[in-house]
Amino acid sequence: MNAALQPLVSIVTPVYDGAQHLSECIESVLAQTYTNWDYTIVNNCSTDESLAIAQKYAASDPRIRVVSNDRFLRIIENHNHTIRQISPDSKYCKFVFADDWLYPSCIEEMVRVAEENSKVGLVGAFTMDGQSVLNNSPITRCMIRQGLGHLSCVAPGTEMCRTELLGDGGYVLGTMTSLLLRCDLVRKHSVFFNEPHLYADHEACFEILRESDFGFSQQVLSYTRARRQSTSSFATDFDVIILGKVALFLKYGQIFLDDTERRERWAKLRSKYYRTLAHNVLRVRSRSYWQYHRDTLAASGYRIDLFLFTIAIAREFSIQLSHPRNALRRAAHWWSQAVNRLRGAQTVDNQRVP
Repeated sequence: MNAALQPLVSIVTPVYDGAQHLSECIESVLAQTYTNWDYTIVNNCSTDESLAIAQKYAASDPRIRVVSNDRFLRIIENHNHTIRQISPDSKYCKFVFADDWLYPSCIEEMVRVAEENSKVGLVGAFTMDGQSVLNNSPITRCMIRQGLGHLSCVAPGTEMCRTELLGDGGYVLGTMTSLLLRCDLVRKHSVFFNEPHLYADHEACFEILRESDFGFSQQVLSYTRARRQSTSSFATDFDVIILGKVALFLKYGQIFLDDTERRERWAKLRSKYYRTLAHNVLRVRSRSYWQYHRDTLAASGYRIDLFLFTIAIAREFSIQLSHPRNALRRAAHWWSQAVNRLRGAQTVDNQRVP
């Protein structure tokens, strides 16, 4: 793409105690083959060397600036604060989290996909976690077959939302590090991410895809690093993924699905969700686990059905009792973890929790 014709891309990185990987993250932005960008690093009251590292790079490149929060912000609140830092002149914006990094052609390829298709408001690509390709879902493989011979493909935004709601989308939307967003669609929302839910990134994608198409570059363009005591570990411990699917279905099911699809999908999703809750009764989850689920569902106008919950618990006990030896081993492990939690042995990184 001719450098003189490149639209401005605003890149943003929220960071809290991310000194270990922040230099690698910033260097990956500096190494981009695309040159018309500005870069804002938002320091969320870090207690390590994150601020000093960011300031060092900002001093050597005028395209980089550092914003330091006056007070500590919870993760989704800070993401909203971060995305408000995008330039008023930027056409596209991109998150790259401080633990992650971009391949050199990332922004150039994503902008190319968006510029070739004026209806595209959200661009995705394959991302790696060091072991596997995370976006290799059924819908992505389908898109690749349809776009055979091309490096990118485009799907209607409404169809992408339908696919996600019906459970066929896998990981195709990826993480914010693996996405490029069109800024005019971001600016339509005074609060872009729905606080305080950790699935707020997917909800924000749904809002964009309600009025635009989804473009996908068939290349690995970013690296996503999982971190202990991070959103990924919190998501696992608190079953955020299945809870997020339920919440998204409750909010968008009536918009994108017909009555038959909605009934059939809700029956399957609800059954899976109650099995998850029943399983966690045996795991003696903390009070905060149950409160998080109750609050998230209440925001969507739904309450846990005690009758369905009781049936699910009975079924879970029946399954465990059919294999008593394995059940006892699992119970011993779960209950020892519960004791550790009560003793305060398990800690959670506040930056990564709603």
